[in-house]
Amino acid sequence: MTNTLTAEHTDALDVVCIGRAAVDLYGEQVGGRLEDMQTFAKYIGGSPTNTAVGASRLGLRAGLISCVGDEHNGRFVRETLQRERVDVEQLRTDPARLTALVFLGIRDEHTFPLIFYRDHCADMALRAEHIEEAYLARARAVLISGTHLSHPETRAACMRAIELARRHGRKVVLDIDYRPVLWGLTSPGLGERRYVASATVSEQLQAVLSGCDLVVGTEEEVHIAGGSGETLAALRRIRELTRGLVVMKRGPMGCVAYDGPIPDAVDGGLIGPGFPVEVFNVLGAGDAFMAGLLRGWLRGEPLLEALRFANACGALVVSRHGCAPAMPSWTELRHFLDHGSPCTRLREDALLERLHAVTTRAPAAPALAVLAFDHRSQLEDLAGPAPNAARRIGRFKALVARAAAQAYAAEQARQSGAMDLPAPGVIIDDRYAEPVLHGLTGTGWWIGRPVERPGSRPLHFEAGPNVALALRSWPAEHVVKCLVLHHPEDESELARTQTESVAALADAARRTGHELLLELIPPPTGPMDEWTVTRGVAQLYEAGIRPDWWKLPPPTPAAWEALSACIRQHDPYCRGVLLLGLEADEEELSAAFRAARGQPLCRGFAIGRSIFASAAQAWFAGRCDDAAAVADIAVRYQRLIRTWQAAQRPDAPAASPTLPHLRQV
Repeated sequence: MTNTLTAEHTDALDVVCIGRAAVDLYGEQVGGRLEDMQTFAKYIGGSPTNTAVGASRLGLRAGLISCVGDEHNGRFVRETLQRERVDVEQLRTDPARLTALVFLGIRDEHTFPLIFYRDHCADMALRAEHIEEAYLARARAVLISGTHLSHPETRAACMRAIELARRHGRKVVLDIDYRPVLWGLTSPGLGERRYVASATVSEQLQAVLSGCDLVVGTEEEVHIAGGSGETLAALRRIRELTRGLVVMKRGPMGCVAYDGPIPDAVDGGLIGPGFPVEVFNVLGAGDAFMAGLLRGWLRGEPLLEALRFANACGALVVSRHGCAPAMPSWTELRHFLDHGSPCTRLREDALLERLHAVTTRAPAAPALAVLAFDHRSQLEDLAGPAPNAARRIGRFKALVARAAAQAYAAEQARQSGAMDLPAPGVIIDDRYAEPVLHGLTGTGWWIGRPVERPGSRPLHFEAGPNVALALRSWPAEHVVKCLVLHHPEDESELARTQTESVAALADAARRTGHELLLELIPPPTGPMDEWTVTRGVAQLYEAGIRPDWWKLPPPTPAAWEALSACIRQHDPYCRGVLLLGLEADEEELSAAFRAARGQPLCRGFAIGRSIFASAAQAWFAGRCDDAAAVADIAVRYQRLIRTWQAAQRPDAPAASPTLPHLRQV
């Protein structure tokens, strides 16, 4: 061990959380018994893990010290924390243990059944020798979870962390986090039980209080820490042991903070008023409270403001399903504090839910090079009526995927270290290319997946009208892609029907946790000019539809300005625009890419037939073999990536004011 920071560990952390790291399986049938749950949503869990996520979303630099198993759940916890920008340098992988697991349910506003699977679990393998001094020295504060004081080995790890934090002048925070079942005080089936008096637990908690600068717990947790069922007596015992700030959570009543002597009445401390919201799920609300409190306390806000952050975070999470995924972002929290909500059921506040979704989603690459080969009807025409047509289309799509992978790998190798290389992506269907779709999933490629019935106008979905049910079976990383043949001068009934379908799709994507890409192509049924697409986009926005992505025909330079202004006005959180090709040749695409230069909302391209059409015609006609088709597609995709990069560089020639007309579908 060393007492000084090493050169490679100079990045400061606001808070390091120590303790439980688990997978939560939340029953989705709200109001039912846990015995009757049929489906479960999977989230990361464990009080300090949830707090680390909440703190990170609020702008703090958070790290986690814990252990996970060397298996799928352990990798899920690690990867999720990385997406949440939580530092996982000290999240160890234990090859001999499994990641902890918790089953949870929402019975009613008072009943939240819990079953902890923690026998020989990975996070309980944390030992004192795992606590690295240099890592703790980087942090402004260390958060200890009371649950990890329940066993000698994990308690030794926590005591070591407290010792090192004090040595380096860091703050120590105790989240009492009392779960009697995890101290062996109830039967394993009573995980939801919140309080059992225990002199042993009180003794263990009191042994750490002298080293704490901040102690946080519910009124029941104050009782166990203070060793008394009488609140003032418990608070006074805590005060005898620590001069730190004590914050007592009181649910809908808010909280009370004691920064000095304990007064003669519980309400004699500094009161942080609660927020009048409907309780949906109390699980995780305390972890959110802690995250909000740390955001204010560590940033030097007035204590009353820090308590306000804490209570607001708790109110937002208590209104939602899940713990870690329900944690608010800083943008969302500020909006709630500044504007409130017209709903006591905050999950029904559409604006808050939209802010939550767009400010907590995973970051996207600055630019994408997407090879779109979700085409179905076009390839059906090429394959003809032969009985093995579906198999041949599937084989061809597998060749396209192989070509894309080869081309991108070759370009990565050629441009090793290039900062402007767009990230790879595909748009691919499951009708003919399900094996390819499954093979690409989880590889890090951006994946769009179509839902529309090809050529349908009005819009129909391949899976039928209940598109939300279909999306439930999709991996979360799949982006919902929908082509809408919409003209701003469509007759009113057609426009209404299509808009309602798109709105239903947008709602289904939001509810199932998928991003939505809308591909808007005006059909040649009305007058066309360079503003037609922007007018269509504006109409969908005015109907309340806000996709994460747009896939659009390339605008002219002037039309780009109008389109960008439209998107910024209606949805400043839009991911951006991907340019489609409509079989344009490389010269036309180069001009389109140059027109997009300097447009922050243009995030790359999603082009298909311009890349694979000639190979498809030759392959289906028997004029080329697999290798030739792969080579042709790979060369075209690779060349298009370079064309995009060249067009975005400052020395690229400007595009002409009017772009060549692109062929319609």
